[in-house]
Amino acid sequence: MEIGKLPNHILEKIVFNNIKYKRKEILQGAAVGEDNAIIDFEDEVCIISTDPITGATKDIGRLAIYISCNDVASSGAEPIGALLTILAPPSINEEDIELIMKEAGEASKELKVEIMGGHTEITDAVNRVVISTTVIGKQKKKNMINSKNIEIGDKVLITKYAGIEGTSILAKELEKYLEDKIDKEKIMEAKNMGNMISVIKEGTICGKIGVKYMHDITEGGILGAVWEGAVAIDKGLKIYEELIPMKEVTKELSSVLKIDPYRLISSGSMLIIAGEKQVSLIENRLEKEGIKATVIGEVIEEGVLLDRKGEIEEISPPSSDELYKALSILD
Repeated sequence: MEIGKLPNHILEKIVFNNIKYKRKEILQGAAVGEDNAIIDFEDEVCIISTDPITGATKDIGRLAIYISCNDVASSGAEPIGALLTILAPPSINEEDIELIMKEAGEASKELKVEIMGGHTEITDAVNRVVISTTVIGKQKKKNMINSKNIEIGDKVLITKYAGIEGTSILAKELEKYLEDKIDKEKIMEAKNMGNMISVIKEGTICGKIGVKYMHDITEGGILGAVWEGAVAIDKGLKIYEELIPMKEVTKELSSVLKIDPYRLISSGSMLIIAGEKQVSLIENRLEKEGIKATVIGEVIEEGVLLDRKGEIEEISPPSSDELYKALSILD
């Protein structure tokens, strides 16, 4: 099978179809395009998300905290605690584990999230460190985002830029390969894009505004997120390629590595669906926090469409992320 997140059609067939028991307390369970599970606790809800770090080998302690906190933020909730499971190969040393925990500790301090516990194990079942993080958040039930309110004509927005996480990871992991192909200043710019990886501010701000849907853009990039979003809201989406904000360094790096930047993992960007009257409020509120928000499309009756300068094509479901294709150079 391809490296990366399990394709959605297989996920539904062999994973979701084998979830046989439902509880009334679970308001949101496993589903394509939904980043979190939501548990009912009367006036409040508990938001839970889990994610592994597998594509990167650098800054993984920091990534482990930020990535799962981003998912919780996509519900407009406040992340409050994290559980870390670290699986490390026998070749690791104490200093390596300490570095991972220092990174995770600093990230959790920045986000005001407590590392509540977890599990750390040395095992020959892995050949490099794998971290899985579960983050728990809380939210007033009355503030829950409801995608059932989405209407035809509602706007699709993206925060910051497409390809943020992938650009940063590739610049760090493939720095030696890229050093004679891209200017040093651009490689440094790409590496520093990792500083934009949190979407907690936009998640909490847009949650308070009352947007209709949010989705953390991860594996599969912006196109994958749009496809998953359409499945989640049970309506069509149409986006315009020329409106998608993307750093020039992402385009250049993708050209050198021969990958599609629109299918590149993009933690740090949030996909948002909101009413047309909410757009200016979203843009203004986020601008005050130094966060760029861009309208890239709208909700339609059916279909998941990409407009490439007037040429319309169907957006296909996400498959193996372009990150893994680029990292294969290391092999």
